[in-house]
Amino acid sequence: MSTVKKINPEINKVYFINKYTLVHILEGTGNIQVDFKSYDDWEDKAIFLEKSQYIKFMSDDFVVRFIDFPDNILFQSKDVRVLFKHLISLGYINFKECEDCQTFVNKTVFNEEMGNLIDVSTKQWYWQNPFQANKEEYQIIFDVKEVIDNEFTNKINVQSLINNIDSEFNAQHLVKDKLGITINKLINKKQLKESKKDIAFTDKNIQEIAYEQGYKDPAYFNRLFKNNVGQTPREFRNNFDYKNRDLFTQDIINLIQIFHKEQHALGFYADKMNVSIKTLSKKVKNKMNTSLGQLIRSEIIRSAKIKLSQNENVKDVAYALGFEEVSHFSSFFKNNIGKSPSAYKE
Repeated sequence: MSTVKKINPEINKVYFINKYTLVHILEGTGNIQVDFKSYDDWEDKAIFLEKSQYIKFMSDDFVVRFIDFPDNILFQSKDVRVLFKHLISLGYINFKECEDCQTFVNKTVFNEEMGNLIDVSTKQWYWQNPFQANKEEYQIIFDVKEVIDNEFTNKINVQSLINNIDSEFNAQHLVKDKLGITINKLINKKQLKESKKDIAFTDKNIQEIAYEQGYKDPAYFNRLFKNNVGQTPREFRNNFDYKNRDLFTQDIINLIQIFHKEQHALGFYADKMNVSIKTLSKKVKNKMNTSLGQLIRSEIIRSAKIKLSQNENVKDVAYALGFEEVSHFSSFFKNNIGKSPSAYKE
């Protein structure tokens, strides 16, 4: 039986995913974080997360619906992997483009129809076709993903991985062509992500984590981690602040929400927080895995979308958001959204 719950999630709290789950964000501002990556483009999307992932919300005004699926519904078809085992970015479908999906999630009772929700979501994902591949190519790509998920702690190499896949395709070339990343980098990204989880969410010592993740030399693991993350494992654990959840995240988001319409400069927010720009930028990066500039831009874009959707004049929106020239606002909006303010209104 599927379960549906609607909550107001706590800011900066880690919500672990224990079942295959659709996350439907009904309201909210700011970023979400999934598996140490921050996303500010979650609007109008239905997000699919698999077991062992986590999600947290970087402001306190989110309203979220979690829909958990029983295992037996899901993997009757390998096509379902495209929803829950996304490789490069957050797994999602464009919710507004999928009328059938909206019909299902707007019902209060799902029951036996949950399998149908998975079916229509899968069809929507294939229709979006984010990697411009056919279904046979997708199956090879996701075969690679599953081998990595199962074998990454055994220090699997590219050749042994390819030997595990029964295909006439050149899997290495296919992955590089469609995803823009090598199989070796996919393996490294998986190892790094799982290492981060152990460091952030357990009390294991770093040496123990290094051995469990397949590294025989803890010193090498420390160097590799710092080269990739910019922090030592111990610094990363302290900055992630899983248990204490200090008020820094809420403080900086509140400031940006209050002042983003008048103040776009990093220095303004650094002064308000009584630190240097460099210190504030580093703390935002370490704690929120995004940049201070991106937080400000995201809030400006959010306000612009609201005003434009209410049919406000582009010129008025530009001035209301602190732009001295309408052309500067239009360029800013198009660079971030991919279309002009006028096109967005339409």
